[in-house]
Amino acid sequence: MKDVVNELITPEADQKKTYPSESTGAAVGLSIENASWSAPRSRQTILHPISFDLAPARVLGVVGSNVAGKSTLLRLLYRYQAPTTGKVRINGTDIWSISAREVACTVAAVLQEQPTDFALTVREIVALGRTPHRKGFGGANGARDAQIVQSALDRLCLLEFADRQLGTLSGGERQRVMVARALAQEPRLLILDEPTNHLDIRHQLEVLALIRDLPLTIVASLHDLNMASAACDDVLLLQAGRSLGFGQPDAIFTEKMVSSAFRVQTCRERLAPSNTEHLTFKL
Repeated sequence: MKDVVNELITPEADQKKTYPSESTGAAVGLSIENASWSAPRSRQTILHPISFDLAPARVLGVVGSNVAGKSTLLRLLYRYQAPTTGKVRINGTDIWSISAREVACTVAAVLQEQPTDFALTVREIVALGRTPHRKGFGGANGARDAQIVQSALDRLCLLEFADRQLGTLSGGERQRVMVARALAQEPRLLILDEPTNHLDIRHQLEVLALIRDLPLTIVASLHDLNMASAACDDVLLLQAGRSLGFGQPDAIFTEKMVSSAFRVQTCRERLAPSNTEHLTFKL
């Protein structure tokens, strides 16, 4: 699987780079310190205290079964919900200590839920990503904004849809529009909740290659463990709101740990002729 993804990645894109923390678009470090979340009314703990450090420009895959706490964790990272306990820090700064605009200039999120009733064109949706960077509410679109929007449309192969309304597109096409909007936001931390949902195989591979290519810190929830192994530098394995392990995919995706997390029999096999390892499952 990793070989297939790597065919879509240029050698330069796979090299780790260092970016100054002050520059626009520079990747950031992410630190989670004993962060948990409980439902306010029921006080049921959905995400138990969790800690990890993600270095700048790393790709983290968050994996686990349904109701493992993946989406809850992501909501803490893009400041949709405040942690019940603990801290979420970007480059050492608690994200709840800075303004919402500063967060929006740093963090972009692509969610599973996609709006379909926007009476806006694809280009207009992608241009919404520039909103946090404009001075004053509804600031004028400058030449730089237009260039960034055009580049995002091109990168996600959306130029032919630019003047169509969002509601006329398929689920996979809308997903690509939302990724393009996030890229137009010029984030330093990109959060992706199941980014390959609704996509056909070709576009799944293209999105995974894009994830590897972007000079950003990226956290993505993924349901396919083999895709996570191919696309991610590190993975976080969750079960029932608890962390089973954080580290490189080969160290975390052992037969024992995956079998425990998903309650299936897991086997790591080596595929021929690619000579790559692949996880298979059975009840």
